[in-house]
Amino acid sequence: MILIDKPYISDFLLKTIKDNNFEIISTKEAKSMINDDALNWISENDAKHKIINNSNPLIYTNSENALTWVFNNLKETKLPNQIRLFKDKLKFRELTKELFPNFLFRKIKLDDIQTLDIDDLKLPFVIKPSLGFFSIGVHIIHNKSDWYAAQKELNYDNLKSIYPKDVMDASTFIIEEFIEGEEFAIDAYFNASGEVVILNIMHHVFSSSTDVSDRIYSTSQSIIRKYKEPIETFLKPIGEKADLKNFPLHVEVRIDEKGVIKPIEINPQRFGGWCTTGDLSWYAFDFNSYEYFIQNKKPNWDEIFKTKKDKIYSIILLDNNSGIKPSEISYFDFDMLQQDLEHVLVVRKFDFNTYPAFGLLFTETTLGNEKELKEMLNSDLKKYIRG
Repeated sequence: MILIDKPYISDFLLKTIKDNNFEIISTKEAKSMINDDALNWISENDAKHKIINNSNPLIYTNSENALTWVFNNLKETKLPNQIRLFKDKLKFRELTKELFPNFLFRKIKLDDIQTLDIDDLKLPFVIKPSLGFFSIGVHIIHNKSDWYAAQKELNYDNLKSIYPKDVMDASTFIIEEFIEGEEFAIDAYFNASGEVVILNIMHHVFSSSTDVSDRIYSTSQSIIRKYKEPIETFLKPIGEKADLKNFPLHVEVRIDEKGVIKPIEINPQRFGGWCTTGDLSWYAFDFNSYEYFIQNKKPNWDEIFKTKKDKIYSIILLDNNSGIKPSEISYFDFDMLQQDLEHVLVVRKFDFNTYPAFGLLFTETTLGNEKELKEMLNSDLKKYIRG
């Protein structure tokens, strides 16, 4: 069963729902986004009844916003509590405390940030909303200068959100130790037997030690081969603690030089936001992550890599880091941008007056041509902004 909500559904996910005749819940939000009566619409009441009478229902959401429907309609099930274990970063740290006993974290109210003395805290640390999304309000603090800059930004006016309070709530923050290592994002699900199924592993690259943007995520054969089994081993006890079955998730971790995996966060009931990483598996590896979850299937990686060699597949988020106000921008030159990249597979344009990004790309890069990704990672995008 599919639960659709704003802000975005891709043509690929929509086609997947239609081609497979997947049930889609007929919410007001879904109907406002999708004008197609030929889909297998199911009323909210029928959906609720069907889910409540299934101990481990199959539900995929495209958006964090859809969690509000789950909280409001499925109180009789274990889903709301399972979701909160992951969505609330404080609850998540409590859940995994036994697995990572030395990990330091604490709660702080937004109102107390302005008066907090960090002399007693171990540097570096990360501060972020306990309920957050899209790196909004996230800061890495290496020194007092970083802290003063964070204090200036962390206030109600700057953190007014376009997302519902179940998705983004800036009233409570979490301070936690900075996790060393390379960052990775994983699409996975726990199947009907509670077994971990990995659908994609992406390297989240940063331009500097203080960068917290979502500019580039890349996947490849070498990344999947290297990290698939360690990540399965890492996720298994988390699934057991939360009793996860038929449960999709988007995981963010860091892996240090010794191969130790530590969790940053786990996003429940979905893959990457804005239909990004869930769609990418099709373009990168020729299988459909949404189908695999609903149909309880596993990728045959050995077969996949017989043909998918020597390529890097990336998501490039064109966040507006230019310093130019949206009101001063007439348009973003996607045509010029495509000329600077080897092979753009997909272009998605956003309303940059509403969202803090111009759009995103799916790209294919030949091994040895990583330079183009590095240039995009460090670009302020002014080259493509037209006033």
